[in-house]
Amino acid sequence: MIEVEQLGKRYGDFAAVTDLSFTVGSGEVLGLVGPNGAGKTTTLRCLSGIIPPSQGAIRICGHDLGQAPLLAKRELAYFPDEPRLFDYLTVRQHLRFMARLYHVPDAEARGRQLLEELELADKADALPGTLSRGMKQKLAIACGLLHGPRVVLFDEPLTGLDPYGIRRMKDAIRRRAGEGMAILVSSHLLHLVEEICSHLLIVKQGRKVAWGPMEDVRRQFAEASPDASLEEIFFRATGGSDGVAGTGAGGG
Repeated sequence: MIEVEQLGKRYGDFAAVTDLSFTVGSGEVLGLVGPNGAGKTTTLRCLSGIIPPSQGAIRICGHDLGQAPLLAKRELAYFPDEPRLFDYLTVRQHLRFMARLYHVPDAEARGRQLLEELELADKADALPGTLSRGMKQKLAIACGLLHGPRVVLFDEPLTGLDPYGIRRMKDAIRRRAGEGMAILVSSHLLHLVEEICSHLLIVKQGRKVAWGPMEDVRRQFAEASPDASLEEIFFRATGGSDGVAGTGAGGG
């Protein structure tokens, strides 16, 4: 459902992403990991159509993002690490606005269901300025899921969520993968990636270091430690020897 072939993105003489190819199929959850500056956010922005690639092809549910952007974008939702909301629209009005943009049938019923699932039903008439960081993240997710995308891109999905919200977010990702969505999760939280992802893509300096089913990548870098954690695999794959993986945020 996501097909990326030889993706490249340059800014002048700087290559942010180079010759990146991978796929994400129906029901798969791909974890995108790498050090700060590895090209993760640039990759997500290219996949979502926010910025054009310098080379390569991206297909979303069979639609070429460069040649048929509207058809491709109707099939996807992209959630950046910082929610972008309208200051003077209530939670309910955000959903109605998105419903009009995407011509969503049964929008009221779908909206109510999402607000219940994300525990925002009692905030339906609230403005974003009155919401916590985690609630803003949930509202952005409700808006993105309203039109029923088949491809979902997350950049640090747990930012700002409390422990209850974190558990529900993980459950929501698993449930939607079980319903056949293709999901890409970019995160520095390696324990999250290890827990919910079926596949793994490791990038360094804009290039692919490893890609495939989680267990295949683990075997590739586990060496004599078949039970190596994803943190250990990450350091071996990227050549790092210190630092604290699984914490922090930002930096694509």
